[in-house]
Parts: sequence; structure tokens; C-alpha cells
Amino acid sequence: MSELNLSSTTTPRAGTPLPVQAAPRLPVIALGLSLGLFLAFTFTLCVGFDLSFPGQAMYESWLRLLPGFTWLSWPSFFLGLAESFAYGWYVALIFGPLYNFFAARSGRAGRP
Repeated sequence: MSELNLSSTTTPRAGTPLPVQAAPRLPVIALGLSLGLFLAFTFTLCVGFDLSFPGQAMYESWLRLLPGFTWLSWPSFFLGLAESFAYGWYVALIFGPLYNFFAARSGRAGRP
């Protein structure tokens, strides 16, 4: 008879163990840059649209959303561009760590 030395803390399990994958993570810096540039690009397109179609302009919305923005001068345009980029970073700095936290936490729930 062969002796089998099993510790009392481990219980044998049938089957092949599956590889454990780490929870997906969002890189916050890449997210911040991409969201910031996306919102800055969108702001530029909206200003161009407002200048092209003044009857359909939505610059009143920009006045409420971007503090210090006035329609339209070069310093005001660059201020709106910088604020749009900053809003993208704000979203990334809040959303990225929250997503990473909850993705890691939900990945642990199914593990023994």
C-alpha cells in the first residue's frame, strides 16, 4: 500500500485547474489622454460647426459648461479647449480607479 500524505487543510478536487486570469485594468493615464483629446477635438468641431451654421449654434451651452468661456475670441477658444481637455482628465481620474477597483473585486468573488 502506498502512503498518501494529505494535509487536513487541502481537499483533493477532481478535474484540471483552469488558469486564473487577472481582472482587466484600465490604464488611467492612457484613459485621461484619450478622453481629454477626444473632448478637445469635439469642442473644436462644435466651434467650427457653430461658426459654419450660426442659426444652429449651440454656444449658449458652452457658456454654461465652460467657466470663463465667452463667444468667441482666441483666448476664449483656447480656454474652452483647455477646459474640455481637463474635463476628460477629470472623468479618467474618477472613472478609471473606480473601474479598476470594482473589476478586481468582482473577479475575486468567484474564487475559492
